[in-house]
Amino acid sequence: MADIAVEARDLKRSFNKGKFVAVNGLSLDINYGQIHALLGPNGAGKTTTVKMLTTLLQPDSGSVKIAGVDAVKNPTSARRKLGLVLGGDLGFYPRASAQQNLCFFADIQGVPSAKRHQRVAQVLQDVQLTQYADTKVSGFSRGMKQRLHIARALLHEPRILFLDEPTTGLDPDISLEIRDLVSRLARQGVAVLLTSHSMAEVEELADQISLIGAGKLVISGQVQDIAACAGFDRCSTFTLTPAQDGLLKLSELLPGAVVHERRPLSAQWLHTIYWPQAQSSAALEAELKRLFGRLPADYLCRPASLEQAYLAMADRLAR
Repeated sequence: MADIAVEARDLKRSFNKGKFVAVNGLSLDINYGQIHALLGPNGAGKTTTVKMLTTLLQPDSGSVKIAGVDAVKNPTSARRKLGLVLGGDLGFYPRASAQQNLCFFADIQGVPSAKRHQRVAQVLQDVQLTQYADTKVSGFSRGMKQRLHIARALLHEPRILFLDEPTTGLDPDISLEIRDLVSRLARQGVAVLLTSHSMAEVEELADQISLIGAGKLVISGQVQDIAACAGFDRCSTFTLTPAQDGLLKLSELLPGAVVHERRPLSAQWLHTIYWPQAQSSAALEAELKRLFGRLPADYLCRPASLEQAYLAMADRLAR
């Protein structure tokens, strides 16, 4: 239990006098030193869940503990234990420097005056903005502002950090810097809850992934667990020309348990085949070699990606 940073049990929250149930009996644990991603389609209940976990919204019922503090009964005390990063271009005084902004927010967050400048210097160093301490925020790029948001959230030394879409709209090189920073914080023992629409980002960063659908937790685990829940563990992908495509009779070749998708891609057809653990891809590969003399040049058979597993779960996640 000492490793659990956030403990949510049977959370429920409705709106419109109970007519719309946004979250319905959701339970979740987030551990220190862990990056935990929360995924789900629009309307699944992610935002409502994060608001309840960060004390911005009271649940109708259920419990939330933040670093052992009852966040329902003592939201102010719980709030001091966490940092929330919503990001975006707003939230700072543009004519003030990064250092001046952080000193202001450190005061608001209750950082002791004797320690304030030390903490500001430390968080600027943590997010690699030390050389821009005296630069006005109006001159910051979007990536720099995002790092400054993270610095602000770290001022009061929380060991729990909530990140909402931390790299949305950022250039690839800046996104990489943000991901490196988040990984470094987790290695230092910070518990991170991450929401993102980038499956590749979540697959790279997250130690644990929770899928929410219709206000309920559908599954929590790693990529292979989500793929197994979707009914497969590997995918074969390859493209064929229209002439080649007409020769391949997959409906006669594949067992009934195997899911096959076929869609146009430029002047070719892209095939994706989802293999349950008990099924072998050997017969497919042998047939491709028989028909064309070799496997297609782009043929791949590999463990399922998070994106493939998530898309296969789409119907189960919908309201």
